[in-house]
Amino acid sequence: MSKSAKLSIGIVCYPTQGGSGIVAVELAHGLSERGHDVHVISYAVPARLDTLHYDVTFHSVRVPDYPLFEYPPYSLALATKLSEVIEKENLDIVHVHYAIPHAIAGLLARTIAKRPDLPIITTLHGTDITIIGNDPSYLKATRYSLESSDRVTVVSSWLRDQVYETVGCSCNCNVIYNFVDSERFVPDRSHNLCKVLRENKKPTLMHISNFRPVKHVMDVVDTFMMVREQVQVQLVMVGDGPDRIKAEDKLKNSKYANDCHFLGMQRYAEELLPHADIFLFPSNAESFGLAALEAMACGVPVIGTDAGGLPEVVEHGKTGYLYQPGDISGMSEGCLTLLKNTDLHEGFRKAARKRAVEKFPISTVLDQYVSVYHESIDALNREELRVEEPQIAE
Repeated sequence: MSKSAKLSIGIVCYPTQGGSGIVAVELAHGLSERGHDVHVISYAVPARLDTLHYDVTFHSVRVPDYPLFEYPPYSLALATKLSEVIEKENLDIVHVHYAIPHAIAGLLARTIAKRPDLPIITTLHGTDITIIGNDPSYLKATRYSLESSDRVTVVSSWLRDQVYETVGCSCNCNVIYNFVDSERFVPDRSHNLCKVLRENKKPTLMHISNFRPVKHVMDVVDTFMMVREQVQVQLVMVGDGPDRIKAEDKLKNSKYANDCHFLGMQRYAEELLPHADIFLFPSNAESFGLAALEAMACGVPVIGTDAGGLPEVVEHGKTGYLYQPGDISGMSEGCLTLLKNTDLHEGFRKAARKRAVEKFPISTVLDQYVSVYHESIDALNREELRVEEPQIAE
């Protein structure tokens, strides 16, 4: 198949606010802009999916509530819906984001649709390996799904190493970094929701996440409170999740309650991030750090942890500061160093924007994924030809 040929692509992802779903949707938008026929399959409309401005079709997975099942079998419902999309839209590629259950469902859907020529591309994003893939209940299924996929990609070198160490997988993992649209994520953009923030002249510390324990949201709170002891700053928390209530309660009962703003789930991060002076990202197992990259594209230095894949994104001492997980004092000192030195902070802002634009452009990543698609299609076609070649008797 010609590398310039337009493809019919199925993308499977979770609809939640996490990085895997956001990357999948941004990839769908980018592929659609290049003229490919893109279909997104999930149980709900994913965060950031825009079918109005992009030619992307959404297919909803319906999971029946049947009394026999204590837990609704989403994997089977997904495989069924995906097989229908494969047949109806004549897909050339199925690209699943997150190993379990998406890769397994993709492999089953290919069998149901009787399409052995259909490549399954699996992209791993982090917790599908470090948490789910590491669980004995899912380990063998995870390993099988990866070794049966036609190509496996990971979002950082750190995550590639985790796949080999944690899952014991013999598959070849290709590193394709996450990306940012530097024409959307730019410095100096305002948002109507942030009128109160614009009127408040205090420097802003910001955190965006799904507020899961791995994000260490309480470290954000403690860092802010330590910084606030010395400098007039405000904290903006964007997102929702299990640790939000705990963070709100601690801040509500503190003397700095009026300097904290919880904005909940927001669709347009590119209109919020430019309000920040520093982005706090203390996660201890971030496979890449998409939120950090988007902050950098908006010219916001990152204070985070020297763990996981984040050091592949943030340059310590140039675009932010990285400390050991749980080092509240260190992260606070990093914030104060930038907030008290205007020239240094401005240098970090420019360097952060420059690195995001030059190192992680969406155009490069789109090229890489499209190459993976075509290589996988060609490889299966060659395999099919070998099988069909008649054997010549000696």
